[in-house]
Amino acid sequence: MSQSFNQSVIDEFRANGGKVGGPFEGSDLLLLTTTGATSGKPHTVPLGCVRDGGLLLVVGSNLGAPDHPDWYRNLLARPQVRVEFGTEVFDAIAVPAEGERRDRLFAQVVNVAPGYADYQAATSRTLPVVVLESAEPEYVAADGENPVTVTSLADKLVQVHTWLRAQLRHVRDEAEAHLAARAAHRGPGAPPAPGLGLQIRQHCLAFCQSLEFHHTGEDAHVFPAVARYHPELRPAIDRLQEEHRTIARIQNGLLALLADIGTADPKRFLTDLERMSDELRAHLAYEEEQLIPALADVPWPPPAP
Repeated sequence: MSQSFNQSVIDEFRANGGKVGGPFEGSDLLLLTTTGATSGKPHTVPLGCVRDGGLLLVVGSNLGAPDHPDWYRNLLARPQVRVEFGTEVFDAIAVPAEGERRDRLFAQVVNVAPGYADYQAATSRTLPVVVLESAEPEYVAADGENPVTVTSLADKLVQVHTWLRAQLRHVRDEAEAHLAARAAHRGPGAPPAPGLGLQIRQHCLAFCQSLEFHHTGEDAHVFPAVARYHPELRPAIDRLQEEHRTIARIQNGLLALLADIGTADPKRFLTDLERMSDELRAHLAYEEEQLIPALADVPWPPPAP
């Protein structure tokens, strides 16, 4: 579809609470905003979607073309996306389904929208089915101490850290499931793929990219402001900034570790994963210990100038 056609659908969607006429009339439609894999700029596209319980599914059909659509390549590089569905707007992690799960979900999609079977028949590539997992419920559900209402910068810090901890748990749980599937394999030949490789990768990337963004904002804005009004925290802030450089190395190590999960020794893999996770969680805990009292009186969102 042309860029001008897409923009007209986007405008109609936003003007009518998610309702669109023409070829999309009567079907579920969402707007997906990805971040350009190369440009780093936001890109919004209208996509047909199918519901799977509380999740939304989209298919990288590209109308049966031989190449994956740009939005799919973008989310592989940057898994965090923005979804507009009806009048709802929420952040999500885009996780392509694999193996048996992909086949089952694609059959579900075709049952609702048979045209996707024609797109699959027109190309030799396997059309990706992407599950859009809302990130926002984990702000509350992942940590009982997390405030439901964010009124201060201290609350916001805890909210972000809660989301980061939840992503670490996702990575650990999925890695354990992957290794358990390998261990359960019996018989000749290679063990069947457990269908978790992309899922682990997407959650790990989401964690690492979110943590990097979080640290960049702290170094550029939060830490200078805190140091100006609380000079007694200067030693702690210096330590946190030094830790940011260490954490960046741990992030790279985590990505490298997960890249080798298919052949890694399970015991050593889980030991290394837990060691890295412990270091990351210790950093988040120290940051909260030092900064929350100083940020408790800073309103969030910031007041308008």
